Formats: sequence, structure tokens, C-alpha cells
Amino acid sequence: MLHSEIVIVGCGNPLFGDDGFGPAVIEEMEKLSLPDNVTIQDGGAGAPHFIFNFLNPDVTRKLIVVDIADFNAKPGTISKISGKDLKPGAYVDPHSWDGVDQLCRIKDKIDTTLVLCQPSRVLNKGDEDVDMELSEAVRNAIPKAIQVILENIGEKDEFSRMDLRKEERQPGSTAETCDCTEQN
Repeated sequence: MLHSEIVIVGCGNPLFGDDGFGPAVIEEMEKLSLPDNVTIQDGGAGAPHFIFNFLNPDVTRKLIVVDIADFNAKPGTISKISGKDLKPGAYVDPHSWDGVDQLCRIKDKIDTTLVLCQPSRVLNKGDEDVDMELSEAVRNAIPKAIQVILENIGEKDEFSRMDLRKEERQPGSTAETCDCTEQN
């Protein structure tokens, strides 16, 4: 695999409801024309363990991790956290993987950003049911997450040309109305 200057990785398992947010964002971003120095990757459920396979500190300058996390906000809220502000134990996904410890190791070499979405509901491995649908709040947050990502990589004009799930959106659920917080 060739390494890119900018790597965007979606984390999550689409079988567990809102945990599929990261892969859903990547799926929508695959419709975009991004610069050659950008790689987007659906890291799936194994992304926390394999994310570093997508990076080469000699080439990669920016890493954006897209995932869900419980940060006590309204479901569908997007939060952008700079890697410089990461502290061990600060970001724990709903399946209790503490990804910050590993991300803290690279934050001085690679500009790291987390784009997180507050889930409505996440199934876990022990649950009997499979839920392959994102909740409405999380599905409606996809355009806002992509807008945040594109602004972070300097491609905000691309967002204005996008048509993300327009047919599925409800009135009032555009990117402009999604909640977003930024933690620096």
C-alpha cells in the first residue's frame, strides 16, 4: 500500500447501529474528487488496531479519524478534537477501546484530528440483534462531518458541489443545522 500525505480513516462496525458512522462517512466521501495526496479508508471495526498500517511518518502529515464517541451531547452532534489536545483516557469509544494512548504516540509526528459523532444507540457484540441502520440524528450528521473534514484538509469548496443523500434528508436536516463543537 502506498502512503499518502493526508489519511482519513472511518472507524466502526456497520452491524452495530450508529457504530457504522465512520464507514458511512467514508462511503459518502468516496463520491468526491479529492486531491491525489488524500487517502480515505474504511478501517471498519478493526481500525483501532490497524490504523497505523495506513500511516508512514516520513510521508503522512495529517491523520483524521472519524468515529462515534459518547461526549454527553445531543445525538448527531459533531465534535472536532485536535490531536495536540489528546490526553490518555480522553476518548473512549462505546466499545471501551481507548484509542488515545496510541494516537498520543504519533501526535508530535503527524497532525491528528478526531471527528466524532455523538451516537443515539450502539449495539454491542453481546446483543442478539444486528442493526445495519444509522439513527436519523447520526445519518443527518454525515454531511456536517464531511464538511468539517474537508475544511480540515483545505477542500471546503468541494462540499458545495456534493449531493449527500439528498433524497433521504428530512426538511431542516442539512449540514448547516447539525450541531458541531470544536475542542482545541
